[in-house]
Amino acid sequence: MWSSTTRASVLSALVLEALAATYNLNANYVGTDFLSSWTHETISDPTGGRVNYVDQSTALADNLTYASGNTLIMRTDDTTVLSSSGAGRNSVRLKSNAQYTTHVVVFDIRHMPQGCATWPAAWETNDDNWPSAGEVDITIVRYRRLEGVNDVTPNTISLHVGSTCSMPASRAETGTPVNNDCNVNTDGNSGCNVQNPSDNSYGTAFNSAGGGWYVMERTTSYINVWFWSRSDGSVPSDVSGAANSVDTSSWGTPVALFPDNSCNLAEVLAANNIIFDLTLCGSWAGVDSVYSNAGCSGNCVDHVNNDPSAFTEAYWDVAGVRVYT
Repeated sequence: MWSSTTRASVLSALVLEALAATYNLNANYVGTDFLSSWTHETISDPTGGRVNYVDQSTALADNLTYASGNTLIMRTDDTTVLSSSGAGRNSVRLKSNAQYTTHVVVFDIRHMPQGCATWPAAWETNDDNWPSAGEVDITIVRYRRLEGVNDVTPNTISLHVGSTCSMPASRAETGTPVNNDCNVNTDGNSGCNVQNPSDNSYGTAFNSAGGGWYVMERTTSYINVWFWSRSDGSVPSDVSGAANSVDTSSWGTPVALFPDNSCNLAEVLAANNIIFDLTLCGSWAGVDSVYSNAGCSGNCVDHVNNDPSAFTEAYWDVAGVRVYT
């Protein structure tokens, strides 16, 4: 007979397999769609970064945003020496006008910002209801989906919520769990996070490989995040081919899995916007120990103020964002 632990593991796997689904294309954001269906936010940076988020007209005029064909470029200013008493370096924070609950989002990214002081993220949240609405970091070296700082690889995928929520220590994912407490009120807002096993999932290595695809599937029972590098022969054709529908059951084990075992995802996550941003320094990248341990010299804020040419590679090149529901 199966032990209770084995039985629970098998049932959990069966539940996840049953919940994997086919989704149909809801929105295909490419090129100038980001100018008409997304908003350049001009808010103060929530992380205290040394940036000044500009509006769309300023971003276009100063070439901090460029959109044409299948290309969206978002960058930080790389020409201006800043006054230490003045505003931060001009940068861009772009947010979808639409909000999403259950969905799959495909990020097709060719290049992400790199360099000391950089803290880029592709993520989902609701600015007006954080942390109650939750946050998923997809690409960021932190659920934000994608996030990281100072070119330190690999990427970390994180989930941040505003109430009791934790993840099992062992679950069906290829990444390595770093922290399993998702509650910002008890974890210092570090989130429950999973480290991507691929060095080319972030920063210089990601860009050298031509970028790749980050994909998140969010349901009321679990969140899955996958990553495929541009040259990865295993990338599903419905992902790489921008298909009109996707079948997540054929994609294999995700890099990160956030199940609802000890976290009521239906309650801790609300309708969220998709966000790209690029902050500099701030409450993570700018911490002295984090900055120096990344091999960056001097002081983060001084670097941002005085070395504009260091930010030539601090830009996003996005081929598209597709949302399936």
